[in-house]
Amino acid sequence: MAEAAGSRQQPAAGRAPPDAAYRAEEEPEPASLDAPAAAAGRRRERRSGVSAVGTAERFPGGSLGPAAAPDPDACLLEAAKATPRRSSIIKDPSNQKCGRKKTVSFSSMPSEKKISSASDCISFMQAGCELKKVRPNSRIYNRFFTLDPDLQALRWEPSKKDLEKAKLDISAIKEIRLGKNTETFRNNGLADQISEDCALSVIHGENYESLDLVANSADVANIWVSGLRYLVSRSKQPLDLMESSHNTPRFAWLKTVFEAADVDGNGIMLEDTSVELIKKLNPTLKESKIRLKFKEIQKSKEKLTTRVTKEEFCEAFSELCTRPEVYFLLVQISKNKEYLDANDLMLFLEAEQGVTHITEEMCLDIIRRYELSQEGRLKGFLAIDGFTQYLLSPECDIFDPEHKKIVQDMTQPLSHYYINASHNTYLIEDQLRGPADINGYVRALKMSCRSIELDVCDGPDNEPIICNRNNMTSPLAFRSVIEVINKLAFFASEYPLILCLGNHCSVPQQKVVVQYMKRIFGNKLYTEAPLSSEVYLPSPEKLKMKIIVKGKKLPCDQDILEGEVTDEDEEAEISRRLSEDFSREPKLIWLCRELSDLVSLCKSVQYKDFETSMKAQNYWEMCSFSEAEASRIANEYPEDFVNYNKKFLSRVYPSAMRIDSSNLNPQDFWNCGCQIVAMNYQTPGPMMDLHTGWFLQNGGCGYVLRPSVMRDEVSYFSANTKGIVPGVSPQVLHVKIISGQNFPKPKGACAKGDVIDPYVCIEIHGIPADCTEQRTKTVQQNSDNPIFDESFEFQINLPELAMIRFVVLDDDYIGDEFIGQYTIPLECLQPGYRHIPLRSFVGDIMEHVTLFVHIAITNRSGDGKAQKRSLSVRIGKKAREYTMLRNTGLKTIDDIFKLAVHPLREATDMRENMQNAMVSVKELCGLPPIASLKQCILTLSSRLVSSDNAPSVTLCMKDAFPYLEPLGTMPDVQKKVLAAYDLMIQESRVLIETADITHDKIVQCQKAGMEFHEELHNLGTKEGLKGRKLSKAIESFAWNITVLKGQGDLLKNAKNEALENMKQIQLACLSCGLSKTGSGHADAKSKRCLEAIQEKDTGDENGRL
Repeated sequence: MAEAAGSRQQPAAGRAPPDAAYRAEEEPEPASLDAPAAAAGRRRERRSGVSAVGTAERFPGGSLGPAAAPDPDACLLEAAKATPRRSSIIKDPSNQKCGRKKTVSFSSMPSEKKISSASDCISFMQAGCELKKVRPNSRIYNRFFTLDPDLQALRWEPSKKDLEKAKLDISAIKEIRLGKNTETFRNNGLADQISEDCALSVIHGENYESLDLVANSADVANIWVSGLRYLVSRSKQPLDLMESSHNTPRFAWLKTVFEAADVDGNGIMLEDTSVELIKKLNPTLKESKIRLKFKEIQKSKEKLTTRVTKEEFCEAFSELCTRPEVYFLLVQISKNKEYLDANDLMLFLEAEQGVTHITEEMCLDIIRRYELSQEGRLKGFLAIDGFTQYLLSPECDIFDPEHKKIVQDMTQPLSHYYINASHNTYLIEDQLRGPADINGYVRALKMSCRSIELDVCDGPDNEPIICNRNNMTSPLAFRSVIEVINKLAFFASEYPLILCLGNHCSVPQQKVVVQYMKRIFGNKLYTEAPLSSEVYLPSPEKLKMKIIVKGKKLPCDQDILEGEVTDEDEEAEISRRLSEDFSREPKLIWLCRELSDLVSLCKSVQYKDFETSMKAQNYWEMCSFSEAEASRIANEYPEDFVNYNKKFLSRVYPSAMRIDSSNLNPQDFWNCGCQIVAMNYQTPGPMMDLHTGWFLQNGGCGYVLRPSVMRDEVSYFSANTKGIVPGVSPQVLHVKIISGQNFPKPKGACAKGDVIDPYVCIEIHGIPADCTEQRTKTVQQNSDNPIFDESFEFQINLPELAMIRFVVLDDDYIGDEFIGQYTIPLECLQPGYRHIPLRSFVGDIMEHVTLFVHIAITNRSGDGKAQKRSLSVRIGKKAREYTMLRNTGLKTIDDIFKLAVHPLREATDMRENMQNAMVSVKELCGLPPIASLKQCILTLSSRLVSSDNAPSVTLCMKDAFPYLEPLGTMPDVQKKVLAAYDLMIQESRVLIETADITHDKIVQCQKAGMEFHEELHNLGTKEGLKGRKLSKAIESFAWNITVLKGQGDLLKNAKNEALENMKQIQLACLSCGLSKTGSGHADAKSKRCLEAIQEKDTGDENGRL
């Protein structure tokens, strides 16, 4: 078993860095992959009772001793991130394995000892650990780093340097950066193989030199960053760590909690009482774990008793209830305090969480609601426990609360929406043996399903029934089902409900069906005849509170009371598949006029081909496609399928061969614009997760507006798009998986005990170009609070169709077992630090089971392929790829489109130049591309303040643009930053001032081209084009119109973004004190300029842009 595990954990071939790059200064240290593979194998032996030597033994009292330095090769393996395998989820997600080989976490933090205070960080640093020192020459050296006992210097060894030179004084440190945010990292040839979360840089000296380091895990990097920041912020103050740890707001609160429960006032209480008290404060903790912690504390003090002192209670609570990742975050945003004040919280919400219009009073209200101590609520600060509660609250949920309301335009034609649809709604088991059950309708309607199915057959006593025709043992009375539908039709959504009627009744019972529907539904039933003067279906807004019947219809021009029509498409397919004569004529059934007249907007017709449909099909007619037929059409005619669905409704139902009622992948057909993709609600799994997650948006009303590129009459979109969508700006999704909380053991897991080895898989679903998956490392034997600390980037080419699915699995020999998942549309993601509430296999929210992540979404810089270093790097003009217009072969039209070539290049250059300038400023500020400009100003302001707290630059508004002017001489490094800042302002100014002119040129070309839209066929005939060549010309015309409209919109959005950036920069400068010049005149002028920017913004929005 151990050998098998070892073989499974082998790193991907070719991912090891060159041996020569990893060497000591004294002698070569070639990297070997055998040692880490063997170590991985040993760590996998836990199930057979063999345990590896834990880090707890090397870290007594919270320190990692020098004698227990981790194996350098193992550290290297952990620091180097292997490139994940790209796989096509869109083909068959249920069979896809995660895209990266399983690795073992070599975390240096023992589960028994958590970092919960600055003194813990200092103790760890004083004991020292091995870090990798990165040099600009693409070399990396293993060094052992320690903090001096007097806390005055950082030292490292071995080194050829004199001992006094192999050190860095704490007083010389300017700032500490987490991540690969220096020139050394950006230019190092091996930087791609180093984890972003394990990298840190110490910036020191007047020239801002960098000491660039790589820890063997993200938690170790966080300890060094937090500890050094704490020391730097207090370098001018004497440090008494023990005293400071006992004077924290948290310790004071815990003392009051203990004293309130200590009824005797003796300063001690029974262990049982202490356990109950901690359980009350933190309900997620297990009693056994609390008791074990008390025993550990008492054993370390060599005492055996069932009573707990105040200090022991505080220590146990701190170690059990402190989440290190939350502590590191709190210290970072509080400027190295152990609590947040209202100003800290305000900056966190604005710069990190993306909250706008936040005020100090709003922050104080958050503190009053979440801070646990009375002192904190009165004084206005949020300590670690209150901050943790806030991060876990619904206010920090990953789902944007705006999307819990109706936020989309509901006045578009019905064919422009995806519609939540159910297949065989009456089933709660598989379609082969499952009986009909009324709860199938109750469940679907309560989940905002807007298209349900009723298979109606003849029943006894002239009472129609609904049943599974494969199992007639428990039919439902049609009347009872209709009554339930009437009661719940608009329980979860007020938008129209479509009844897909499968009619298998005789004519007499059809008339009974009509009577029941008219009597029970009343005026909810929509029976108005469609207007021939209209071209599109009515909107969901117009059809509110209406029930629409989909079914067969007798010819309107024949005055007959009943007649024959073809059987329902789904039934016909099943019959043909079960018959040897697959090509036989469809079965005919009798239909009465009364039932026919109930069908208005959704008349069922047979699909022949797109050419026939586009010529002869009426807008109120719709086709149903089997899964196999829809897949074939999507592969052979993807563009035609999208164009067809702009006007007509399409329904896709699962293959008749899915006798277990498994589900198709709805994304395959959403990509083609199919509105009604029927799902087997009774079958949970990945496909149902996608369906449920998708319809959470737009207030969960069951209708989701399709992207404009799939709605516009003249536009080009292919369901098989493998790259960038014309006219759509790609985005980069940055996901950091930080930690998990309270993972349960998988249901039915075969392994003994409660131990699990969790990892997280991130799946991206959307158009084929966007589908991918990546996974984190496996964290061994930790279900309570596994720390992953891994970052990922995904390029999203069509954000409006993308979904992200987080899946937590238990890494096991036999097969990775499901723990929980959460699926969410990309459009509904909230940025910043968020908790994800995980759902069980059947879709229920699991209490207290969460995933802690950081989310950021940035614009993709440039239209070319992703660069090796990062998806969001700058792309220079020479490497820039422009979205090209296509030649239609129609000279008159091509001459018009040629006029747009130069404006399109100008628009792209302006957008890219501004983005590149912004990236340069972020890099020079030592921030990643996901950082906001407000964070840049905050970072910059700390550098531009002299020793007497006077700013060395001042905000100077020139023509309403926020320039920074130096006050006196400045170091070269600061001059470089200011030069980059000036370039960013200049590029933004160019865009803001010239965007209107360029936008008008693009729009004029678009309008001129559209004037020929109706004449395309005639122009093509005159040019001698026909057949495929004519179709290609029309397709190229649609492509060009899509590009022009899309690029115009992108330029408009870029201008609005630039205006918003100018406002944010000015507000940040004002809040940082960079506008103070000794009088109120400058501040007043800045405020007037801010108002001018706001007026300019409003004017542009109301004007041409």
